[in-house]
Amino acid sequence: MATIGYARVSTRDQSLDIQVEQLKAAGCAKIFHEKHSGAKSDRPALRRMIKSIEPGDVVVVSRLDRLARSTRDLLNLVHELSEAGASFKSLADAWCDTTTPHGKLILAVMGGIAEFERSLIMCRTQAGIARAREKGTPFGRPVRLAASEKRKIAERYAAGATMAELAADYQCAIGTIHSALKKGAA
Repeated sequence: MATIGYARVSTRDQSLDIQVEQLKAAGCAKIFHEKHSGAKSDRPALRRMIKSIEPGDVVVVSRLDRLARSTRDLLNLVHELSEAGASFKSLADAWCDTTTPHGKLILAVMGGIAEFERSLIMCRTQAGIARAREKGTPFGRPVRLAASEKRKIAERYAAGATMAELAADYQCAIGTIHSALKKGAA
């Protein structure tokens, strides 16, 4: 059972010193640290820390934003830590401490709120898509070639024009010409 620290800054110019001092003062035997953007979830030191966790360990950060950039990201990471048998606590955010029943409750409520928020976003998105479809808004990639152009391309290709020539004439990629010919044959 170990107390493990995690410290992060976003840029190489920033210093980890204050965070490392706080984590040492909190009793962290081992501290993983890195200089990576929090927006990236593939942070090497974070992955190494999670792999090193054993049941009963406690992961400590100086502040929540050092670990996660969003509520969803925080909840996912805390879930991953709990799956590994570890607890989590933030020194600056006393309410975020899964070593206590109160901290677990607060995170469970946050998880429910985040899931509710995600559901609301999905409902609004689906409603917006439905309204746009009713108005005739096209979805997907814009059509590169009109049907009449595709017919002309097929005729010219059958008459001996190469795909490269057709692509140059229609100012598109050879793949677009290939797709137009393939769909025309179907």
